[in-house]
Amino acid sequence: MIKIGILGDIGSGKSVVAKSFGYPVFNADYEVAKIYKENKICFIKLKKLLPKYIKVFPIDKTELNSAILSNKNNIKKITKVVHPLVRKKLNLFFLKNKKKKLVILDIPLLLESKIKIEDTILIFVKAKKSDILKRLRKRKSFNNKILKRLKEIQLPLDYKKRKSKYVIKNYHTKKFVRKSVKNLLKKIL
Repeated sequence: MIKIGILGDIGSGKSVVAKSFGYPVFNADYEVAKIYKENKICFIKLKKLLPKYIKVFPIDKTELNSAILSNKNNIKKITKVVHPLVRKKLNLFFLKNKKKKLVILDIPLLLESKIKIEDTILIFVKAKKSDILKRLRKRKSFNNKILKRLKEIQLPLDYKKRKSKYVIKNYHTKKFVRKSVKNLLKKIL
């Protein structure tokens, strides 16, 4: 099984690129949202760590945002609870897809979360800052202060780009991205 990890800035279009491969995608953001919605144990642990903020189940994103904005150390507390649960989901994803030729890892903090990536081909999604801002502002949950906090825990983009074997430019249309991915797949396979 070939593993491809998608790297890039928040809002650069990593998920669009990941889906364009046409192979199974592990989308960490989706899995985290499911955990907040369904995992009562996660709720209990977060409520214990952040009793001032976490009050209702399913976990309310606005409560998490309040916790993150009030103290930058709270994001570390949240990730200590959530990351092990995401890792379990990732391992299940690998088991489920073990006979697939290729899988895509759409994990925003792939390098930061210390997931073993030795045998993973890394692809960096490069996008213009103006395009990124437009995309982020379209999100209903967009909050500039939260965005800044999230960027604080991320490795520099230059580092992620250097670590990547390939770069896909997301400057154009989805059609252009699909064509770039198709050409890249020929190189990889």
